[in-house]
Amino acid sequence: MVSTLFFDLDDTLLWDKKSIKAAFEQACQSVPGCDEHQLEQAVRKAARELYQSYPTYSFTQMIGINPFEALWGTFDDPGDDFKMMYQLMPEYRVKAWSNGLKACGITDLSLATHLANRFIEERKKHPYVYSDTFSVLEQLKGKYQLLLLTNGSPSLQRTKLMITPEIEHYFDHIVISGEFGRGKPDPAIFEHALKQANTQPHEVIMIGDNLMTDILGAHRTGIKNIWINHHNQNAEDVTPTYQVKSLTEALTIINR
Repeated sequence: MVSTLFFDLDDTLLWDKKSIKAAFEQACQSVPGCDEHQLEQAVRKAARELYQSYPTYSFTQMIGINPFEALWGTFDDPGDDFKMMYQLMPEYRVKAWSNGLKACGITDLSLATHLANRFIEERKKHPYVYSDTFSVLEQLKGKYQLLLLTNGSPSLQRTKLMITPEIEHYFDHIVISGEFGRGKPDPAIFEHALKQANTQPHEVIMIGDNLMTDILGAHRTGIKNIWINHHNQNAEDVTPTYQVKSLTEALTIINR
């Protein structure tokens, strides 16, 4: 019998991609004489390339921190790897915007610095959640033990929860990969979450949007899972236990 639900945070409960998109739009439209869509794509490309060039890249892959989170996170977290990120990311942010501007024919370091800071401000202003997030959590709280299992930097994930304060109180436990030292899909973090919840794999369902982290990690740990396929993607490499298009549909499966 299922007694516990593990929920992913980003793009499962929070619509992180939409928040990042809004931050880019607000920053890029403030640049005169430059097509905002072209600039956004150029900065995204520059950010990805730069991010992979830093010595912290393998660590960010393991913990689960993407290039666009690094454009606004502080990373003032314990540990040598986070200390290195804390030192490198301010430079990374300005370089990403500078290289993006150059691709659009603009060489202006002060503008790049301004946009890097503007992006951080705009991302914090635009915390989006899916329309059914709170109604679903409200129906589940009290019936099940709820655990939030999220990849990322502790400071950044807790900032996301701070600017969307309604979410945190639904959860009995919060497990963040950057605090544990391993990220999804590593079975170790799922086993850690099981211990935190004092439960067994057959008593848990994992709900998440990412096949290669949430669903693969749950499979590796013997946990049934529900893939929230918001955008009609193909499940090529990993087959979820269940597939739905929304949290509301997941609720139907859980109740069944």
